[in-house]
Amino acid sequence: MSSWTRWHGPAMSRIWGFCWLVAGLWRAALACPMACKCNASRIWCSDPSPGIMAFPRLEPNSADPENITEIYIANQKRLEIINEDDVDAYVGLKNLTIVDSGLKFVAHKAFLKNNNLQHINFTRNKLTSLSRKHFRHLDLAELILVGNPFTCSCDIMWIKTLQDTKSSPTSQDLYCLNESSKNVPLANLQIPNCGLPSANLAAPNLTVEEGKSITLSCSVAGDPAPNMYWDVGNLVSKHLNETNHTQGSLRISNISSDDSGKQISCVAENIVGEDQDSVNLTVHFAPTITFLESPTSDHHWCIPFTVKGNPKPALQWFYNGAILNESKYICTKIHVTNHTEYHGCLQLDNPTHMNNGDYTLMAKNEYGKDEKQISAHFMGWPGIDDGANPNYPDVLYDDYGTAANDIGDTTNRTSGSPPTDVADKAGREHLSVYAVVVIASVVGFCLLVMLFLLKLARHSKFGMKGPASVISNDDDSASPLHHISNGSNTPSSSEGGPEAVIIGMTKIPVIENPQYFGITNSQLKPDTWPRGSPKTA
Repeated sequence: MSSWTRWHGPAMSRIWGFCWLVAGLWRAALACPMACKCNASRIWCSDPSPGIMAFPRLEPNSADPENITEIYIANQKRLEIINEDDVDAYVGLKNLTIVDSGLKFVAHKAFLKNNNLQHINFTRNKLTSLSRKHFRHLDLAELILVGNPFTCSCDIMWIKTLQDTKSSPTSQDLYCLNESSKNVPLANLQIPNCGLPSANLAAPNLTVEEGKSITLSCSVAGDPAPNMYWDVGNLVSKHLNETNHTQGSLRISNISSDDSGKQISCVAENIVGEDQDSVNLTVHFAPTITFLESPTSDHHWCIPFTVKGNPKPALQWFYNGAILNESKYICTKIHVTNHTEYHGCLQLDNPTHMNNGDYTLMAKNEYGKDEKQISAHFMGWPGIDDGANPNYPDVLYDDYGTAANDIGDTTNRTSGSPPTDVADKAGREHLSVYAVVVIASVVGFCLLVMLFLLKLARHSKFGMKGPASVISNDDDSASPLHHISNGSNTPSSSEGGPEAVIIGMTKIPVIENPQYFGITNSQLKPDTWPRGSPKTA
């Protein structure tokens, strides 16, 4: 049992983990070339001995090569060529540096799959020529070629053109060797019959109706003779092109509305550079309501919609079959416009039950129209809280007339339904009446409660009953409990002695303490003495 624990316990787990870590590091070390160092995102090869003879590649069992964003190579005199498949695996590569090395040739398609490449530095290598085809598909921010022994020819004139057109904070001093092996500044280089091409696109009126066809033609010129091709982007419509060396045509058939606004280009390209001529396709088509949904509540109530059409369609709303008279409380808002697509909503400010009903949107232009309907329920009728759509009796609408909106439109009364602005006003008036009734009811109830409490207080003040139970307010009274019957013949007025106090119908004897009140017997009034007692002189 102890043997099992020793070989399968936590200690053994740590040993196996360490072994796997060592194996992983060993495999990664094998994946990186001997003269280079690697990590998860970078490869650098700067040790000249033993150096590398080919572009560094990671082994297939290594970390993912697409995570490599930078490759730095320096002092590699035996590295002369970059082949077409050397850089394929590094699809995430952004920075490539090869400096002070023996690089002489770069294949035309070497960077075909490296679309993220932004910075290339080929300083002080052995390049005598370099084609623009290597880089024409890249959006380079920097291309450094200083210190290469370029041969003065038309093949490098594109570098001069790039320098002239590229706005860069630092210019490069580039030279080439002429036939006399003399350095010529690239900025002063002149090569006969070597220039940029030109393209000229001849097109009829490119405003066409959906479903029609159109043919474009293009001519190109230049020396060296350029190649011509069409750049149609992601054109949806069916298209066919025919080209020769200097002429070409493009036929687009059954044109789709989805292609409205797209750009079509004719491109001429030679070793010096390229030129293009472009047109925008405009397609006219009947409107289509692609989206209409039930009202949603945000800051305002909104009936959202999406309409496509070109030219821009006119929008008209109907409420229960009648033309909706828009105003500042109910109006159409367009929030987003995407060429021929319009996203918006019918905005309603505080709608009531009077605004419940069927809303129809109609979009119309010169090529046709489309309409869709939605049922809207904003709140229940007074006394109806189940949220269901009530039946709207026609008699409710008999008294409504037509009213003009802010822009002079009137409500069509063909269906007998009330205009929405009148309904909105009536709803507000109903709410005002309800508020007044509720407030008056609350105030009346509060007054009745107060009257009841006041009446109750008058009948039960101090709990005393009968007219004889009166507390004297005479300022000369020596005691707040001193009471005088004033000759009243109550049933108990003769009981309890002369010093008795009558409370209700009961006579209670009271013995006063003159010292408690701070007075002497001589200070008492004569009429407070009991009958038959002699008065002191």
